[in-house]
Amino acid sequence: MSVNSYKDDEQSIEIGKLKTVSRLLSYLAAYKKEIFLVLLIIAFCVAVSLLNPLIMESSIDTYISAGNWNGLFHLIGFALILNILMIAGIKVRMYIMAKVCNSILVTIRQELYTHIQTLDFQFFDSRPTGKILARIIGDINSLKDVLSNCVTTLIPDFITICAVVIIMFAKNPILAAASLSSTPVMAICLWLIQIYSHKRWQIHRKKASNLNAFVHEDFSGIRIIQSFHAEGETKQTFRELVKEHRDSFVSAVRLNDAFGSTIDFCWGIGTVMLYFTGIMILGSDKVSIGTFIAFGTYISMFWHPIMNLSNFYTQLITNISGAERVFEIMDTKPEIKDALNVVPIPPIAGEVCFDHVTFSYDGSVNVLDDVSFTITPGETIALVGPTGAGKTTIVSLISRFYDVQQGNVRIDGYDVSKVSIESLRAQMGIMTQDNFLFSGTIKDNIRYGKLDALDEEIIRAAKAVHAHDFIMKLEKGYETELSERGGGLSAGQKQLLAFARTMVSNPKILILDEATSSIDTKTELLVQAGIETLLKERTSFVVAHRLSTIQKADRIFYIDDGKIIEQGSPAELMKKKGAYYQLYMAQFHC
Repeated sequence: MSVNSYKDDEQSIEIGKLKTVSRLLSYLAAYKKEIFLVLLIIAFCVAVSLLNPLIMESSIDTYISAGNWNGLFHLIGFALILNILMIAGIKVRMYIMAKVCNSILVTIRQELYTHIQTLDFQFFDSRPTGKILARIIGDINSLKDVLSNCVTTLIPDFITICAVVIIMFAKNPILAAASLSSTPVMAICLWLIQIYSHKRWQIHRKKASNLNAFVHEDFSGIRIIQSFHAEGETKQTFRELVKEHRDSFVSAVRLNDAFGSTIDFCWGIGTVMLYFTGIMILGSDKVSIGTFIAFGTYISMFWHPIMNLSNFYTQLITNISGAERVFEIMDTKPEIKDALNVVPIPPIAGEVCFDHVTFSYDGSVNVLDDVSFTITPGETIALVGPTGAGKTTIVSLISRFYDVQQGNVRIDGYDVSKVSIESLRAQMGIMTQDNFLFSGTIKDNIRYGKLDALDEEIIRAAKAVHAHDFIMKLEKGYETELSERGGGLSAGQKQLLAFARTMVSNPKILILDEATSSIDTKTELLVQAGIETLLKERTSFVVAHRLSTIQKADRIFYIDDGKIIEQGSPAELMKKKGAYYQLYMAQFHC
């Protein structure tokens, strides 16, 4: 398992920070009342913070210098009440925004999850599951602070900076110009820093995604790893991925640290220029102590929000790559989707027709090449042939998991690409080689085939495939809780439960893709009776390597190199002594 397998296989998405932030903030529109209340609170808090230096200046130059202690106490009392209200307002603002932001994250996560469920198999074939998990969990979590601070930091700090500049120039333009003389230096430095910082955080996000994908796959395949004593190799791969993740983070953070240092430097220059100009140029006799203190406070009120905004910008470029990755998936259009003016397919009889079908997964190598056949309702078709010949592809096209490049697939005369996917698959029962079981009870897993199935239907389906007996031997029977992928059950037991899940759906078209691959010979004999019951009055496609399971099929298609080499009943094909005959003789050592 090479580390190169987990290199950055995702393309960098350059959407544009402004566009991404704008799209992210659009989710706030659903909370207009809450945001309006927060903005009112922000306006009050900003007004109080701007008023505080003027109150301080007035208390020194007007009341203290004149010895008006009564007026000073009234002014202090007024300022105390305002600041208590401001502190209370900040608490309320934080509570409201936390509630709004968490609600938005739930909405985005739900939208992303719902959208991913609509994507076709090609999307999942091209991405490790771990990378998809990183989008749904990690990347969305990173958006919380961006959403909150856009309202609680960006707006009040921007207003504060503008108001401070206006007040300072209104009171003394010369002192104001001196205090803000280092601002151009700060702007140039921050502009240069941000150009490279965003790219470094994009790289870090992808390294985190690579690490997440490896860990998920590693633990999913832990039995294989331990069986082949590959722990040392996977440990080395993990070590390299962790190192790449760490190095990318250090590289990004090291550049971000330059933000704070630049602002501190410019803040210091501005403070020195204030006192130098006030004392050496204007003269201390022309600038009162209260004005000096007020301007010193206003300088802090100017540079402190800029520090906050730089931290916010750092946070923005740190997390905006997560938003870009989330929106990149949300903008991915499913290849397999309902066409315009699509109609639901009515209850079907089960006729299936392939009309000169050609299909390729990658667009270059044809897996099926000009395949044509017609299946009558209720007919059982067995698909046999070497691995990779196209058997599974045929049944995947019937269910419209992929779209054909040429020709068409019709069910009861309806082109499957022109009927709704939901109405099509609702009338199909599909059992693949992957007998995946979900966390939950055995009953819930069987009911997954028909969500409104009654307990009686579930038990009947289990009995039909001879799963009922082993289920009842479990401590809690049908209420037995299963872990992910049915941990604790044998491969054959998992297969029987998956079989019962398919049977309970009572489909018109049944697809069994290597459905008995994990069942031992003894269990297979028991299942055969259930299969015969299931196949009655249904169009069925059975993909199987075990020829013993298909001897009662109406027709057998021998498929090789994307074509149907020969077809007929088992007896007819044995008489031909062709490809099927050779396969049969080889399997049974005749």
